[in-house]
Amino acid sequence: MPKNMSFEESSRFLLRAEKIIPLGSQTFSKSYVQYPQGASPLFARGAKGAKVWDIDGNAYVDLVNSLAAITAGYKNRTVDRAVRKQLRKGVIYSLPGSLEFEVAEKICALVPSAEMVRFAKNGTDATSAAIRLARAFTGRKHIAICGYHGWQDWFIGTTSRNKGVPKEVSDLSHIFQYNNINSLEEIFSKFPGQIAAVILEPMTKDFPKNDFLKKVQDLTKQNNSVLVFDETITGFRFAEGGAQEIFNVVPDLTTLGKGIANGYPLSAIVGNRAIMSEMKEIFFSGTFGGELLSLAAANVMLDMHLNRKIVPKLIQIGDDLNNKVTELIEQHNLSNVLKIQGHSSWKILSWSSTDRYSSDQIRTLFLQEMLSKGVLIIGSHNVSTAMTSRNIAIVVDAYDKSLKVIAKGLREETLEKLLRTPPVIPVFQVR
Repeated sequence: MPKNMSFEESSRFLLRAEKIIPLGSQTFSKSYVQYPQGASPLFARGAKGAKVWDIDGNAYVDLVNSLAAITAGYKNRTVDRAVRKQLRKGVIYSLPGSLEFEVAEKICALVPSAEMVRFAKNGTDATSAAIRLARAFTGRKHIAICGYHGWQDWFIGTTSRNKGVPKEVSDLSHIFQYNNINSLEEIFSKFPGQIAAVILEPMTKDFPKNDFLKKVQDLTKQNNSVLVFDETITGFRFAEGGAQEIFNVVPDLTTLGKGIANGYPLSAIVGNRAIMSEMKEIFFSGTFGGELLSLAAANVMLDMHLNRKIVPKLIQIGDDLNNKVTELIEQHNLSNVLKIQGHSSWKILSWSSTDRYSSDQIRTLFLQEMLSKGVLIIGSHNVSTAMTSRNIAIVVDAYDKSLKVIAKGLREETLEKLLRTPPVIPVFQVR
């Protein structure tokens, strides 16, 4: 990797982009506010396999993988071949295409909770459809929430990014804590007979403890509410049937997205027939829900999942990387500031403050150093099956050198002098 990376083109392009695009990006987590200013790439030129190139020509091993949307690597030949074949037939028609039900059938074969399927484009589309569906089915208004679920008012109104959300809307949403069944019981007690749905990510950085997911399911059933698993990330990454397959807890509704089509824009809401049938009564409809290029990509990706060609390899690659990184954290005596938690295919980096330095300062120095050594990373290991032993070696070497810098900065109390950029502040904390 180049020793002296230049980001001049990124900086120039940002000045142009900000004049016509707020943040210079369509996605908060891809924008310049999530990367060390002046020490980061800001725009990509291309990607292939496990690597991405910025517009200044710098190359990186990519651990972001389009916010976990890429599971089989960029420009996967099998996926792109299917898309090109469909492109010759058409992108979208005036009637539904047969791919809609062909893909839906495969999802039903893989995902335990799926008896019926509807497609959309983003995770937010699917989670918001699930909430509307639950409200229609139960005739109730209030929602119990755990984890991250997109940008719509019913969820984002519970976060620090709630500007523009009417209080009347956010007052209908209530947060409970993962692995704390008492926090959910309190919501049901406070709003008896009023909770339409319980929605949660079935797992993020912590594994469920003490039958937590089963207790959530039981509590939801006792109160005649709808249980929704947001498997936008965990679906088709943790297991072929998602986290619900691993933990043997089947929700009423499931939302899927991200890796379902290896980066092509597609999401889905699936669930039991009784609740999904309400789709005939509520209005959930989009011109591009049946867009065929993304469905063609999903069609072959689901074949790979049916043949177990994706998840086992993700776990193998993730375990290899995570074991090596964990050893380095211990070698550099940084276990007190950095923990890597979660499933092998999606490890989340958790940073802690010291008496002298904030977690944001330490994390920013880490990002600065990793980027300078050719690794694109934000806050997790979103591995893909395209990662080779050579790619892993580059990441491990970057970790070794970056953690060495952090350890020295903490030990000598010079960390602030090592930072070439202001600390990066996360958009908000939900995991």
